[in-house]
Amino acid sequence: MQQLNSLIREASDLAMGTPESEADRMLQICNACRYCEGFCAVFPAMTRRIEFTPSVVYYLANLCHNCGACLHACQYAPPHEFAVNIPMVMAQLRKETYMSYAWPRMMGELYKINGVAVALSASVSVMVFLLLALALNGKFFGGVLDGNFYAVFPHNTLVMIFGIVFGFAILALAIGLTRFWQEMSPGRASGGAVAEATHDALTLKYLGGGHGDGCNNEDDAFSLWRKRFHHFTFYGFMLCFAATSVATIYHYFLGLHAPYALNSLPVILGTLGGVGLVIGPVGLLYLNIQRDPAHGDRSQKPMDRAFIVLLLLISISGLGLLAYRDTVSMSIWLVVHLGFVMGLFLTMPYGKFAHGFYRLAALLKNSIEKRQKNHLQFGAD
Repeated sequence: MQQLNSLIREASDLAMGTPESEADRMLQICNACRYCEGFCAVFPAMTRRIEFTPSVVYYLANLCHNCGACLHACQYAPPHEFAVNIPMVMAQLRKETYMSYAWPRMMGELYKINGVAVALSASVSVMVFLLLALALNGKFFGGVLDGNFYAVFPHNTLVMIFGIVFGFAILALAIGLTRFWQEMSPGRASGGAVAEATHDALTLKYLGGGHGDGCNNEDDAFSLWRKRFHHFTFYGFMLCFAATSVATIYHYFLGLHAPYALNSLPVILGTLGGVGLVIGPVGLLYLNIQRDPAHGDRSQKPMDRAFIVLLLLISISGLGLLAYRDTVSMSIWLVVHLGFVMGLFLTMPYGKFAHGFYRLAALLKNSIEKRQKNHLQFGAD
């Protein structure tokens, strides 16, 4: 009976088609209709093609920002028998992209299970290890250390441990992204193409919806809040990265060692970034919970929320560490913060963090091909 049920499920999956075949079917319909051609970059890029191979649909999927506008504008959307749902199939394809190009390839399966439980388990495991280290060294409550984190864990030890994990995460992302880039056959990038893609990414141009009114979230009403919360999250993250970079310059090149004063540049940048990383993730998590299931792939909810929750916990623990750095509980706050940061690093190559890099590559490909000569006469190949 179990084998029969398995065969029935396989037959059902075949009947429904793979995300790649479904995207091909839907895009052929869209290419004939073209009502949504002015909505975002996906549809002009679509009209430059007459075939939709897996590499093409992966590119278009990562060019899609999932604003949802095309679903509510489409006359062939469900319950029509054509059942055209571009946001959903593009979301499914994005997960397929991450899995297909992951390095090592066997780790691509983690995209299926990367959820809040996995991310938090990784973080808690690191916290337990660090707490044991504190207990063995007699520093569980090390007294008031005047905000000196390195009196708890040596600077070089932290740099080595976190540097190795972060280095592997960046290497894994870089290899996957290189594979994706090569299969897109993007052509040569000019300065203008790079500038346009960078502008589109930094301004989140395509989260403005088809007419600049924003995204559809719970229904067909437009809102710019998803774009705004993305901005808080992205620029909050970049401010925190800038704080770390400035602190590195202070430490290695200027001989200025932590702890830094509250009015110092690293602390100001980190505080502003932490606030952004509270506002942004809280808003995105709320919108994600309220979002119409038809706007995306339900199976990716755990991955989406894991990334949002981790960023939120990193920012809250970081701000808590700053607030209590001159108290006896500083070492505990440090352990909690480092645990969440390591949890992000461990899941980074196989979670939602990757989507920003793939999307930037797709935006650059789009900018390049718009400048290429069009041998089809109605777009670039």
